[in-house]
Formats: sequence, C-alpha cells, structure tokens
Amino acid sequence: MVRAAPGRSGPAARPVLAGLSDEAAASLDGQLAAVRTLGWTAVELRSVDGIPLADLPRDEVRTMARRLAESGVRVVCLASRIGNWARPITSDFAQDLDELRVLEEYADLLNCSRVRVMSYPNDGLPEAEWGRRAVERLRRLTDRAAAAGLTLLHENCAGWAGDDAERVLRLLEEVDSPALRLLFDIGNGVPHGYRAAVLLRPLLPYVDHVHVKDAVRDAAGGIAYTLPGDGEAEVRTCLRLLAQAGYDGAYSIEPHLAVRPHEGLSRPGEGAADLFVRAGRRLAELLDTPVVRTPPDDAPVVRTPTGDAPAGDGPTDHGHGGGTP
Repeated sequence: MVRAAPGRSGPAARPVLAGLSDEAAASLDGQLAAVRTLGWTAVELRSVDGIPLADLPRDEVRTMARRLAESGVRVVCLASRIGNWARPITSDFAQDLDELRVLEEYADLLNCSRVRVMSYPNDGLPEAEWGRRAVERLRRLTDRAAAAGLTLLHENCAGWAGDDAERVLRLLEEVDSPALRLLFDIGNGVPHGYRAAVLLRPLLPYVDHVHVKDAVRDAAGGIAYTLPGDGEAEVRTCLRLLAQAGYDGAYSIEPHLAVRPHEGLSRPGEGAADLFVRAGRRLAELLDTPVVRTPPDDAPVVRTPTGDAPAGDGPTDHGHGGGTP
C-alpha cells in the first residue's frame, strides 16, 4: 500500500522557509548570516566548510548543533549523498550504509529526523535489473532509518525513480514504509527534461519536503539557473498545486546560482550570499501571492493568447537527459 501523508485537508498554515545554506556560504557563520538576513529560522544542511555533513568530525557537529540552537535556527533536513549523481547503482552499497549510520547519530545531535536520498543513476544495467537493485537498496536503507526514528526523503533527481511518477509510486509501494517519503524539487524538470507540474500532480499526497529553484534551457541545450519564477520550471504552478493539496512541509531554496556541487561550481563569498538572499526573498514573495495562498480547487494554469504559459513560468518540452541538480 502506498501511504499518503496523514491529516491533509484544506489550506496549509504559513509554511516554514529554509534553504540549503551551503549555497550562501561555506562556513557556518556565513550560512547563519544569510538565514538571519532573510529573517528565517530554519536551514537544510549539506556541507560546512566544503565538507559533506557525514564527513565532519563528531565534535564539530556537536559544536554546530549548539551554535544553531543558540541562534534559534533549526535543521529541517540533512542532505545526504546516498544514491546521488556520484553513486551509481553499481557503486559500493556499504558507503551508503556507512553514511546513514553516521547521519543517524548526527540527526540526533541536530534534532532533525529527515534525510534526503536519491535512487541511484544507472551504470549500464538492464532497466529491470536497475530497478530491482534500486528498490532493494532503498528498502534496506528505509528499514535502517525507521529503526533509528528517521524518515528518508527521496528526491526527483538522479536515479531510477528520479523523473517517472510510475516508478516513484512503485518505489513507495514496494518499500511500503512510512519512513520513506518524497522530496519534490521543482527546478529539476528543466535539466532532466520533464514538466515539473506533470510529475508533481500524482505525487502530491506523498510529498513531505520541497526544494525550490528555477532554470532555463538555451537553444544549445545549456542550463542557466534563475531566481524562482523567472525560468521554465513552472514554479508558480507547482506552488499553487502544493497549496491546493494542503502541503504543510518546508520550502527549501536550492538556488544553484553560485554553488552547484554536481558541476563542481562554487563561488563562495558575498556574491553567493546575496544571490541566496535574493532567491529566498523571491520565494517568500511568490508564496505571499493570492494565487498561491488561496487558489480555487479548479484554478486553471493561466495561458497567454498564444497558448504558451506566461513568461517566467512556462513548461519545458525537452528530451530526457541534461545535467543533474
């Protein structure tokens, strides 16, 4: 049985706003400064000083936890590397089990129960075998997470269930655990070649965390990231759909404007922090618009007379492929 999120009936309360704060700055000081500038009280942790969270020494994480608590900032998700773009289905599964073991302890220190995962890019296996292995790995990881009181959030990014709703629903059904939920990244459709709103609709009951970014694809197939709402990722439409569904989880910005780990891009400093803050302010503005906050149940997607979506929120129509957010 695929379990929907419990208790969703009607419009959600004002959402929690957060961000993958290493896109603002490498240091924890810089990350907290950006969050304070936005007036937010939540972050999603991925790395500090360029070091992935699970690779940080335990004592350093204890210190981080104390500083976050003193700053009044809570952690809404730990962004792991489990099953991500750098770990194909043929990679050593032991490294993912080891990372989850470390994050079980760090989640306790950071008072956070959610860990982002993906479902393993293929590496030459037949489709059926790729799927079988991906589901089995996620089942074992979910069992471990459940025993530790954690919830895994599968992201629509790299991996077997990254861009296909039927595969996502199959994954949820075969794992069959409340400890496996969905993280929906609105911006991933542009580089991966699908419409975000189309993928989102059948998955709405199972989404427990949202990433927000936006992008455009140029004539040569290149990807350029933009402020939320300025690209082709259907950000406004997805926010409306989530509001209609009574989504009450966090919205976490992952702007990719100065930092893109999958590309090895990192431009830390004041410029990165400014871009992060601009992206956060734009998200807050979008969430405050009436069409997002109080949509009618049958609200259509607004179209221009030519049949195209309005500039800055149009659908993509690309083949599968492209970069990996």
